Amino acid sequence: MFSIIFELIAGLFGSIGYSDTLNTKKIDQNIERLNQHDWFNKIFEDEKYHRLFFVNKRIRRYLQSTIRVRKIIRSKEAQRKLLLLIEKQIKS
Repeated sequence: MFSIIFELIAGLFGSIGYSDTLNTKKIDQNIERLNQHDWFNKIFEDEKYHRLFFVNKRIRRYLQSTIRVRKIIRSKEAQRKLLLLIEKQIKS
C-alpha cells in the first residue's frame, strides 16, 4: 500500500518538472505486466502493432505510468482507450 502511495506522489511531483525523457526500464516492466494478460499479449505479438511498443513515443509515454497500467489491467474502459491510442498511432 505504501509503495502505491509513494508512486502516486512521485508521479505528481514528476509531472511538475515535466521531462521529455522516457524511463525505458519502467516502460519495459509495465509492458511485461501487461503481457501477462492474454488480450494484451495478442496485440503485442501482432506484427502490425509490435514495433509501436518500442519506437512510438506516445505509446511508450502512455505505458510509462505504473498507475495507468494498473488501471488498464483492471478496467475494460482503460483497455479500450489504450487500443484506441494504438490504432491512432498505427495510422499516423
